[in-house]
Amino acid sequence: MNKGDVIIALDFPSADKAYAFLDQFKEEKPYVKVGMELFYAEGPQIVREIKKRGHKIFLDLKLHDIPNTVKSAMAVLSHLDVDMTNLHAAGTIDMMKAALEGLTRPDGTRPMLLAVTQLTSTSEERMQNELLINASIADTVQKYAQNAKEAGLDGVVCSPLEAALVKQACGSAFQTVTPGIRFADSIADDQARIMTPEKARSGGSDYIVVGRPITKADDPVAAYRRCVKEFLGC
Repeated sequence: MNKGDVIIALDFPSADKAYAFLDQFKEEKPYVKVGMELFYAEGPQIVREIKKRGHKIFLDLKLHDIPNTVKSAMAVLSHLDVDMTNLHAAGTIDMMKAALEGLTRPDGTRPMLLAVTQLTSTSEERMQNELLINASIADTVQKYAQNAKEAGLDGVVCSPLEAALVKQACGSAFQTVTPGIRFADSIADDQARIMTPEKARSGGSDYIVVGRPITKADDPVAAYRRCVKEFLGC
C-alpha cells in the first residue's frame, strides 16, 4: 500500500515566484503540483527544472478532448518524467484508455494516471442545475471512479469527502488524491467540499493537495510540516 504524501500546489504565475517559494525548503524536498497557471506561463522547462531540483511532480493539466488528441498529448507528456498526471473522467472510458496508451513509454513505464471526478469547487446544486447531471454528487463520483478503474487508471482526484466512497467502490489499492484541504483554523476560499488533513487521512485519502494554506502562510515551511504531521502522523 502506498504511504501517500502531502503535495504542495505551486499555483504561481512565474518560474521566479515558484523557485523563490521552493528555495525556502532547506531540509525537505516536498512533492509539488504544477498546474495550468505555472505550466502555461513557463512551458515544459519549468517541469524539467523542478524535477532537476529533486522534487516529485504531479502535473495537473486535466486533459479532456477526443481520445486520439488526448493520446497524442499524453505521449508528449510522457517525456517529462513527472510522477503523476491527470485527465477528466467525463471524457469517457475510451478517452481514458487512449490516454493510458499514450502515456505508457516503450519500456512499459509511465507516471501514475488519475481521473478527475468532480472539482472540489462544484457543489451538488451546481452540478445538477448547471451541468444537468441529475444523479447525486456521491453517485456521480462513484461512477466516474469505477469508469476510471475499468479504463486501467491508478486512481482519481476527488474531494476528501468522497475518498471513502471511492475506496469502497474500487478497492483499497485504487489511489485517491484529494484537494480541498484546509487546516481547522483556515478559511475555505472558493472550495465547496473541504476537510482537514487529519480527517482526510482517516477518510481514505492517499495523497492530499494543499495550496493556499501553505503557499500563503506567514511561514510556509512550518505550515507544510504541520500538514505532514497532521496527515501522515510524522
